[in-house]
Amino acid sequence: MTIVVGHPTRTHDRAAISLGAMLARSIGTDLLVVSVVPAPWPTLVAGNVDKEFAAWSRETGAAAVADAERVLAEVAADLQARAVAVPGRSVPTALLEQAAGVDAGLVVVGSAEDGAWQRVGLGSTADHLLHAAHVPVAVAPRGFATHAVPRFDRATCAFRADRASSDVLRRTTEICAAAGAEVRIATFGVLGKTMYPPEIRGEQDVLDSFVEQSEAALRDAAAATGLRDVEHVVATGRDWAEAVGRLEWRHDDILVLGSSPRGVLARVFIGSHASRIIRHSPVPVVVVPES
Repeated sequence: MTIVVGHPTRTHDRAAISLGAMLARSIGTDLLVVSVVPAPWPTLVAGNVDKEFAAWSRETGAAAVADAERVLAEVAADLQARAVAVPGRSVPTALLEQAAGVDAGLVVVGSAEDGAWQRVGLGSTADHLLHAAHVPVAVAPRGFATHAVPRFDRATCAFRADRASSDVLRRTTEICAAAGAEVRIATFGVLGKTMYPPEIRGEQDVLDSFVEQSEAALRDAAAATGLRDVEHVVATGRDWAEAVGRLEWRHDDILVLGSSPRGVLARVFIGSHASRIIRHSPVPVVVVPES
């Protein structure tokens, strides 16, 4: 199962390659690092401007490949990996075409340049992939590096207590078993903005009921994995940042979420809750299409 990594051409962002290397090393596979350069518009007669553009595109691609190879030599010297530059008018489309060409099992990209440091920020490429890909998509937090994280040792599976979520948990458990990693199951909840007078415990009652039901569902889910000592936790807060921050996160963690089917074919499609969880994650996120 080849992992396709999107490497930007205009920045020296090592995060995506670093995450790709960590995942490839953990599950025992190879890397294809892809930099997408602008493709010229087709014209009947090639003029000087078109030739200059084509030359600039080739130079940009060569520089991106050289940069990717330098990063690979530092963080993935033990892995089978290669870097290529391909023309395309849409970076996400070109990445998906490359993924289809090598029958990739995962596409990895980095966060937005203006995102918060050590948080996942969905730029245009990642956002498009999360709404169009038919394979799992991984997003690295801004500034992610693997010099101290050669492998992931724990996967936290966001759980909704439904059939689709159970399927994602099963797939997560299988991958973790192959990688020798731990599994943690988590349910996230955010309190409503309705404020109650002090003498009315309505909000607290709702929270208590949510936690009780979630904990029961998590216990059943943990038992269904067939593994011993699977950690399960309910994390709540006044907003998604607080809820996600309530969990203890390790430097060797990843967060796995399921998407929602869209259309006839199952593909990655992020709902509003999942998007909010992703944007506050301090660890790499893997989004899996639900069948």
